[in-house]
Amino acid sequence: MEQSRSRQQVKAIMRLRELVISGHFKPGERISELAMVDVLGISRTPVRLALGQLAYEGLLKPLSRGGFVVSDFSVDDIFDAIEIRGTLEGTAARMAAERLGSKSEADPLRRIYARIEEVVRHGGDEDEIFEQYVELNEQFHDEMLKLAKCPMLERSLSQITALPFASPNAFVKVQVERERKFDILLNAQYQHAALIEAIEQRDGGRAFAMGQEHARLAAANLRSAMKQEDLFAKIPGAQLVRRGKD
Repeated sequence: MEQSRSRQQVKAIMRLRELVISGHFKPGERISELAMVDVLGISRTPVRLALGQLAYEGLLKPLSRGGFVVSDFSVDDIFDAIEIRGTLEGTAARMAAERLGSKSEADPLRRIYARIEEVVRHGGDEDEIFEQYVELNEQFHDEMLKLAKCPMLERSLSQITALPFASPNAFVKVQVERERKFDILLNAQYQHAALIEAIEQRDGGRAFAMGQEHARLAAANLRSAMKQEDLFAKIPGAQLVRRGKD
C-alpha cells in the first residue's frame, strides 16, 4: 500500500504518526496543515495527504471548519480494537487454511517460527530479544495475511492495526518487563505453532479460533497493565487513552 506513495508522503505519515502516538500533541489539540509543514519540514502536498491518512486511521478527527484535532480513546475502545483485530486475524488464518494451494506455501511461516524459537529459547540480552521478537512477530502476521490471498482483508487489517494499541506487538514490551517476562513470548509461540498446523491441515475452523485466541493475548496483557500506571504508560499511544469514566 505504501509502495504507491512518494517517499516524502511516507516520511510525513511516519513522522506525524510518531508525534501523535508519542504524546507530542495532546488529545483534542488542533493540528493545521501549515503548522505541520513547519514542524515536519515537508512540503504541503505530502503533509496534507499524511493528515488525511491519520484521519482515516482514526488518530486524527477532521474539523468542519478545516484542520484536525488529535483523537482520544476510552479503555473500551482499546478492547474493542483488539477484539476486531482478533476477528480479522482469525478470518485471515481461516482463509489461509482454506486457500492453501500446497503445504509448501506455509514454509515461510515455518521458517519465521523457527527464527522466533531461536530468539525466545536461547536467552541473551532482554532488549535485543524483544527487538528481534517484535520484528519477527510482525513478519509472521504479514506472512499469514499474505496466505489469505484477500486484498480486502489486508486493507481492513491495515486500518485497525494502525491504531497503536491494536497492533500485534502493542503489549509485548509491557509483558516482557514484568516478573514473568518470557511467559507471553512462549505462549505466543505455542499459538504460532498451532496456527501453522491448522493452516497446513487446511482446518479453517481451528485456524479461525486460534487467530482469535492469539489476538486476545493482548487483551489479557492490557488487563495486567491497567493495574499498574507505570506499565500502562509503556503502551504505545497510552497518552491518547482516557483512564476515567466516559
